[in-house]
Amino acid sequence: MRLGVVGSFGTVHEVVDLAVEAEGHGWDGFFTWDGVDLGGMDAWDPWAVLAAAAVRTERVTLGALVFALPRRRPWVFAKQAVTVDHLSGGRLVLPVGLGVPTDRAVSGVSGEAATLRERAERLDDALAVLERSFTGDRFDVDGGHLRVDGLQLRPVPVTRPDGRSRIPVWVVGSFPSARSMGRAVRYDGVVPQHRGERAEQPLDPQDVADVVAWVREHRPADAGPFDVVLHGALPADRGAAREHVAALAEAGATWFVDALWDPATATPEALLARVRQGPPVP
Repeated sequence: MRLGVVGSFGTVHEVVDLAVEAEGHGWDGFFTWDGVDLGGMDAWDPWAVLAAAAVRTERVTLGALVFALPRRRPWVFAKQAVTVDHLSGGRLVLPVGLGVPTDRAVSGVSGEAATLRERAERLDDALAVLERSFTGDRFDVDGGHLRVDGLQLRPVPVTRPDGRSRIPVWVVGSFPSARSMGRAVRYDGVVPQHRGERAEQPLDPQDVADVVAWVREHRPADAGPFDVVLHGALPADRGAAREHVAALAEAGATWFVDALWDPATATPEALLARVRQGPPVP
């Protein structure tokens, strides 16, 4: 299992510095987040943060938990992604989902997708654009909410060690929703969550094992690498954190991203101290 951290709070300089610290202290990934107006929280542009982190690091995987793809223009998003991918030397991943409906960039702006169904439809349209844009070929998309005629985006992403010339896309999947999980298994990874009222509850090892079994049943064995990505707050006790990570890895998770969202306790100083402890590996 690989371990990452989220730069949830701080000035933009502190957030980028945290990426450097994460790399220096053995973490595998650094993630920012994608929001505009969430309860008055300070929110930085994720692409600016990732571009700065890309040129100041050499090893860590970079991304955002998670990109709110339905409110973005997918061809612009693709161009931003490929730019950061090249700046990082091919270390970018794209966790994507419906976005937080309480973000005023959605709920307070006319013309944005107001319902869950429409956000899901826009996500499918955007994923179709991303998939085709990474090929470098001219393409068309006839989606439910957009139409693309003869668009070509160059350059293509950096070629991965396994030969893929595409940026891995991790899709949020509500388990056990066949529609939501079915969307995720068409791409490169799933960020699983419970469906409905349990959406905010963390997945335990048995939940993860159930997700992994579902993926194996519904994704072709020769479809290529696939990540199961969990996130949440690791236990403060290092021994408990190691046991937690080991149990999730045994169940089949490939990533865990330590994410703290309480601004009262996840201060820049606290995040820095936590990162400097290093990942809780055996």
